[in-house]
Amino acid sequence: MWPQNYTPVAGNLAVSALAAAVPLFTLLFLLTAKRAPAWKAALSGLGAALLIALAVYRMPAGLAVNAVLCGAAFGLLPIGWIVFAAILLYRIVVDTGKFEIIKDSIGSLTEDRRLQALLVAFSFGAFLEGAAGFGAPVAVAAAMLTGLGFSPFYAAAICLLANTAPVAFGSIGTPIITLEAVTGLPILRLSAGVGRICAPISVLVPAYLIGVMGGWKAMRRVVPAILACGVSFALTQLLVSNFLGPQLTDILGSLASMGTLVLLLCYWKPKDGFTLEGEHSVAHAATRHGARKVALAWAPYAILVVMVLLWGMYKAPLGKTTVVFPWPGLHAQVQQMPPVVAAPAPYRAVYRFEWLAAAGTSCFFASILSAMLLGVSPRRFLGILAATAKQLFLPELTIASVLALAYLMNYCGATATLGLAFSATGVLFPFFSAMLGWLGVFLTGSDTSANALFGNLQVVTAGRLGLNPVLMAAANSSGGVMGKMISLQSIAVAAAATGMAPSEEAKLFRFTLRHSIILAVAIGLIVVFYAYVMPGWAP
Repeated sequence: MWPQNYTPVAGNLAVSALAAAVPLFTLLFLLTAKRAPAWKAALSGLGAALLIALAVYRMPAGLAVNAVLCGAAFGLLPIGWIVFAAILLYRIVVDTGKFEIIKDSIGSLTEDRRLQALLVAFSFGAFLEGAAGFGAPVAVAAAMLTGLGFSPFYAAAICLLANTAPVAFGSIGTPIITLEAVTGLPILRLSAGVGRICAPISVLVPAYLIGVMGGWKAMRRVVPAILACGVSFALTQLLVSNFLGPQLTDILGSLASMGTLVLLLCYWKPKDGFTLEGEHSVAHAATRHGARKVALAWAPYAILVVMVLLWGMYKAPLGKTTVVFPWPGLHAQVQQMPPVVAAPAPYRAVYRFEWLAAAGTSCFFASILSAMLLGVSPRRFLGILAATAKQLFLPELTIASVLALAYLMNYCGATATLGLAFSATGVLFPFFSAMLGWLGVFLTGSDTSANALFGNLQVVTAGRLGLNPVLMAAANSSGGVMGKMISLQSIAVAAAATGMAPSEEAKLFRFTLRHSIILAVAIGLIVVFYAYVMPGWAP
């Protein structure tokens, strides 16, 4: 069994952390300075990670290769699978002409781009996050906004910014459930902690979203909608997370947000008009359709909601079909060492081939049922399937490469080195605790994975520094939500959903990076407030 060494460069943590960060510097350099497509940056980052793992951490080549393969497999299933199924559903709706009716039905409610962004990107996206998670919210919502006339860039950027506050409770509370498993802390206290940190951000995000779209002038004209959307979601998020647990937090919060916003729009409309730069169609008076036509057009998304909820309700019996096996040549072949773990322990590498239980499969069945309902012939369906596969080849390659990089950094010990560098910040650790979660999600693209990676390290460090372990664990998950918008797999999903040119992916990363840092800092300051100013408010 190969033991991890977290200070491989002369036993020095600071210098070792710089070496461990080389793959991240490679990604950032290619995406920002060189403006390379995401798939090229991801493959280059993976190459740099291999070099560091072999030359600096002295990881055996066989272990390194198997870590790469395991990560790539996880990237394709379940993450890449749900992206594929979500885009397939969208293409069926577009190909049958039903999206024009959906567009008109939303336009009859509001033609204002700001309100459409709140309704689709924030509220409906939060529902998809709570029900399915992974790439579904960005994939579906960004595709819908593009169909409504948003430019591909703005549709992708808006959905990435909106898919923040709900992330910690995504996929029926999976990130919090994972955090409980790795820390051994009570799940309701963890849920409450994340809810208390994220609720203020949930109030802020809708206003921040509109501010990014059009500045203060655009924001002040829709304050009633911003408050209705954000406050209803945040209040529900806070109450449900504290008293019921993490499983239904996003679903109930999003339903409250959508319901409140739709009710408001029945009685109030903004007095000014608003357009976005680069719109590919001009807002026009929506065509009125009969109730039957509108219901049929929305039916695929109604089917999607029902299927995702059914998959969540029957996750246990569906999970019996899952093939679970230790990854050959990697499982229990690496030994984690203190202080990342309390005592030396084998690092597990178990792959779950969820061919039926995965959320992507529920979305794929929704696509099949929708195609049948809308009269799509088998031959036509196969044509749409092939076109979707062609569209998603490079995004899927990006996702697989990024997860391969993340797994390699995890198993060679580079990620733990970076985590220990953050944990060495002493009295500033409550702030950097959130930033550690942010880093974890940037690396893995998943709040669940970041919790599995750093959750225990947060608790161990909290014990050493005399801090609240529940608060620090919750900070990991809460800070992680702001790393979602800059993870390359999220960028790839957004680009694929909107049909964005590969050359614009680097521009999208640069755009979201500054907002990700600003919002992550806000999370860190909230954690500091709970840790030092009002510790009695923390769970």
